[in-house]
Amino acid sequence: MVVKLFGQIKAGYPQRVLLCFLEKGIEFEVIHVDLNKFEQKKPEYLLRQPFGQVPAIEDGDLKLFESRAIARYYATKYADQGTDLLGKTLEQRAIVEQWMEVEANYFNVVVLPLVINIVFTPNYDAALVEELKVKFEKILDVYENQLATNRYLAGPEFTLADLTHMPGMRYIMNEAGLGSMVTSRENVNRWWNEISARPAWKKLMEMAAY
Repeated sequence: MVVKLFGQIKAGYPQRVLLCFLEKGIEFEVIHVDLNKFEQKKPEYLLRQPFGQVPAIEDGDLKLFESRAIARYYATKYADQGTDLLGKTLEQRAIVEQWMEVEANYFNVVVLPLVINIVFTPNYDAALVEELKVKFEKILDVYENQLATNRYLAGPEFTLADLTHMPGMRYIMNEAGLGSMVTSRENVNRWWNEISARPAWKKLMEMAAY
């Protein structure tokens, strides 16, 4: 059965789910939700996602929202198909979950306001952006240390720990103009170059037509 994803291909959170689908070889259909027209706030869409955000999915009788939860579900449901995104042992899975929590609670809470201000807010608060940059530098220092002894964030294999970071990292490297914060760190730069060269990511970038 084809999974229906409601969202916008260029939006970061739907990209987490789409990248999971591509890595796992899951058939999907994108039902476009026009964020510029605030279609995600319309009553009919709020029945799928009561907070008015994207993405949401429909898979037979199953309806889900929240990109990380969706990615976890499909990585588990199709554990034996495509790329193993979870880790093979309980210990490996715990480390994957740890770095997914880091992404949600440290990385994203700084990257999201950085991107919103720099990319989407005319006459943004320059002082706030500088404060966020300082916080992001400290986060990247932690990543630099982790990646000094690990090929990927959770160990030797690409997992959801890496995948969940990729849409936000793309904004940092491109529209936000903060790529030097990554390229100046040898291990973070090596990691980004490797994960962004994956065929599934390249396919997603083609779909998004950047």
